[in-house]
Amino acid sequence: MNCFEINGLHVHYGAFHALKAINMEIEANKITAFIGPSGCGKSTLIKTLNRMNDLIEGCTVSGGVRFFGNDIYAYPDVSLLRKRIGMVFQKPNPFPMSVYDNIAFGPRTHGVKSRYELDGIVERALQDAAIWDEVKDRLKKSALGLSGGQQQRLCIARALAVSPDALLLDEPTSALDPISTGKIEDLLLTLREKYSIVIVTHNMQQAARISGSTAFFLLGEVIEQGETERLFAMPSDKRTEDYITGRFG
Repeated sequence: MNCFEINGLHVHYGAFHALKAINMEIEANKITAFIGPSGCGKSTLIKTLNRMNDLIEGCTVSGGVRFFGNDIYAYPDVSLLRKRIGMVFQKPNPFPMSVYDNIAFGPRTHGVKSRYELDGIVERALQDAAIWDEVKDRLKKSALGLSGGQQQRLCIARALAVSPDALLLDEPTSALDPISTGKIEDLLLTLREKYSIVIVTHNMQQAARISGSTAFFLLGEVIEQGETERLFAMPSDKRTEDYITGRFG
């Protein structure tokens, strides 16, 4: 089953043509990695998948994106779409409030009032993000006191708290040390059983380690997409091979 189906997608920022005729399918319950040099369209596409680009002035989108068969632009309330498609950014961005309130924020926004229910959601999300044991005794303390790696896992827990179907991660480990990066990678490998995951990464070793499918972007186009192992071992396009072997990028 496909999580996303993208057909003839073009994205412009004013006169700049950021994405050109993107056609791709992203499978459910799999980790899909987007690789490619800076400015090639990876982050633009990930922000289009849950309509974050709606917030950018001068951004125009044409073509189709379907999420589990439904047009993402047919949602009457974009917050309902974003509830189903969680987003985690490059830099950890916990809210300046307690660990508990960070996780409870989304469920409260969507109408959960019961303290008992919120307690369960907070614990479950922190467990799923593999950080519960580290923060269970400091739920009332500020999330800003956590380390960078803990903050990023907290942000993943915050995204999971509203029970999404998919998780989009835009270079989630680029600001982290190798140990924290390893914890996030292990976490994502566990989460793929429950969620469909798309990760933008500059780290090709990371893509090779955790993704089942990889798409290589260049100058706003998808040059090649396929099973990660095959794409790294036997790329079918010379430009993919040149990028993977470090000849450019």
